[in-house]
Amino acid sequence: MTEPIIRLKVNGRTHEINAAPDTALLYVLRNDLELNGPKFGCGLGECGTCTVLIDGVAARSCVIPINGCMDREILTLEGLGSRDHPDPVQDAFIREQAAQCGYCLNGMIMATKALLMRTPHPSETEVLEALRYNLCRCGAHIEIVRAAMRAAGRAIEEQD
Repeated sequence: MTEPIIRLKVNGRTHEINAAPDTALLYVLRNDLELNGPKFGCGLGECGTCTVLIDGVAARSCVIPINGCMDREILTLEGLGSRDHPDPVQDAFIREQAAQCGYCLNGMIMATKALLMRTPHPSETEVLEALRYNLCRCGAHIEIVRAAMRAAGRAIEEQD
């Protein structure tokens, strides 16, 4: 039996995927479309390394079946910007040197992008809330929060 053709719109382009409808979106993105921004971390939707935006909302691609993604806009890290013209969120992460090991980077950037799409000028508390479900193993939290605040056009609030 042949697998059905499923159409997915990823980074503004429509792709026809020949896979089982319950295949995790992450596997299609990485294996079929060769988009390596979303990472395989825990495989349980807990760590955030596989985060993509679906219709502007941060989603864990390792636990979302592709049949739930038809007729929806999927945005990966590769669709945000390019090396020559990075998205403002990517640029902020570069300027703040908000990466060490890179494990969490995709999830942190995509979660920040989703936050800024719904709340263009978040407070530091809102940034922390938006990023709290993304696991960072190396401890780059301070730089990540600074990058998110920079992308929002705000500086870190001074602590007394």
